[in-house]
Amino acid sequence: MLFSGVSRDNDKIQRLSEYIDKSERIVATTGAGISVGGGGLTYGQLFRSTHRGGARDLENGDNSFLHTYLDSMFRYKPSFSHYALADMEKDGKLIGIITTNVDCMHTIAGSENVAEIQGSVQVNCCADCGRHYDGYEIWNQDGLPVCKECGGMILPWPLYSHIGLWDRDVKKAQKWIGEADLILAIGTRGNYGGAYWSCRRNDAVIVQINPGHTVFDHAAVLNIRENCDDVFRALKERRDGK
Repeated sequence: MLFSGVSRDNDKIQRLSEYIDKSERIVATTGAGISVGGGGLTYGQLFRSTHRGGARDLENGDNSFLHTYLDSMFRYKPSFSHYALADMEKDGKLIGIITTNVDCMHTIAGSENVAEIQGSVQVNCCADCGRHYDGYEIWNQDGLPVCKECGGMILPWPLYSHIGLWDRDVKKAQKWIGEADLILAIGTRGNYGGAYWSCRRNDAVIVQINPGHTVFDHAAVLNIRENCDDVFRALKERRDGK
């Protein structure tokens, strides 16, 4: 049984499966839409809903913003789509994931080649002395961590960079997009695509999975207007039935 409205796009699931079969180097670009299936808050959702100043609130002693986000992150698991992409990487089809998400869910799901172009809570720095504390598990504890060297406040990259781009991962994104013969745009509106999109191959095929309209609408050879978890479940069912 295909899932929800995906049954109406049975032919599109078949076309997606064929594009994957024909491709040798796939890159996925992901945004908030891939994380909501896991049940947690995305950083952008929380930032907009609280109207907080992020780092400025922390500097003033208000930790509620970060506490709320991290509680959401560790309470929920990666979505079906996160795991589907991790499996695609293990199968040797997917060479990398480019994401604007900062929740580390791709890593938690088992993906190894992830370019978090806006950084994430895996990239952390002491606000006072600059010492790095990388890895997301530092946040999975009671209370917020403090620097072992100076006792200063540790901030994740999206806060101490004021939501800037993480240059190391932007370079990875540029390399991968330049090698891809198939690009899967999943739950993303294409924000910050200007940092890497111009590096893509002219002959790369673009498939978009997104219930809404985005900048990829006219560039994609296939637009699947469905929730990405439903699409990947239907795709798995189709491919397992071969």
